[in-house]
Amino acid sequence: MKPTSSGPAARTLAASLREEREARKVGLRVLADELGILPQLLSAWEKGYRLPSVEDVSAILALLGIHGEKRDRIRTLARHAREPNWLASSNADISHALTALLAFESTATKITTWSPMLLPGLLQTPDYIRSIMEASSVPIEEADKRLRIRLERQAVLTRREPVALRALIGEWAIRETIGTPAIMSDQIDHLLEISQRTNVSVRVVPAGLGYHVGLTGPFEIYEFPGAPPITFVEHIRSSAFLHESEQTLTYRQVAKMLAERALSEAASRELLEEAAH
Repeated sequence: MKPTSSGPAARTLAASLREEREARKVGLRVLADELGILPQLLSAWEKGYRLPSVEDVSAILALLGIHGEKRDRIRTLARHAREPNWLASSNADISHALTALLAFESTATKITTWSPMLLPGLLQTPDYIRSIMEASSVPIEEADKRLRIRLERQAVLTRREPVALRALIGEWAIRETIGTPAIMSDQIDHLLEISQRTNVSVRVVPAGLGYHVGLTGPFEIYEFPGAPPITFVEHIRSSAFLHESEQTLTYRQVAKMLAERALSEAASRELLEEAAH
């Protein structure tokens, strides 16, 4: 069965409903009985195969004891579930944006990422991540939580059926020292090691090419079996999940342009080896 709607808000709604139920250790059949519906229908909602109404979502949230800001956020997802794009533009949306990323990364068959200034999150080492958190003045407890989640996300690269990752990385991301030279050396060694996996392609886009549209910022494209791709664009205080075919096509064309300008995998490894020293 294919999803009724494969848009980012719909996928995030499904993942959020499942996440909240499981966090409270409520069985699917138990919740379905309390709602007065078949377990198969609730399962379809949680998998994104069917879209619940706002009223159905409200009933689920009430039975799970979810109130306040979290209730309002999930209801907002339900109201916009059929829309092709989704903008997470406030602090209240951060947790749902992360839920969306986790859902997309775990279900995608291929991820294309363009990272002009920092290394992609799926390829970062713990020390590199901590250096970013410290420079961003993230509280230690929150930093530990983010570190754990990011490392768990990286498991999609090494699981039994791993996602195919095509990482296009700007040379500046390799040359900039995040943390200390030792941390960067270890980070680049990690890139060299993981690039040996058959499902991971690491290619460096060299500096000195002049202006190209990729300089406007990073993005990621998630491709799914039997569903249109989703593009993720992250900014300082907001994130956009794009699903409309015209917008996604634009980013795919930019990725193609970057791939044409990038060094080969072999030449990229040579640059990485030189940078590690």
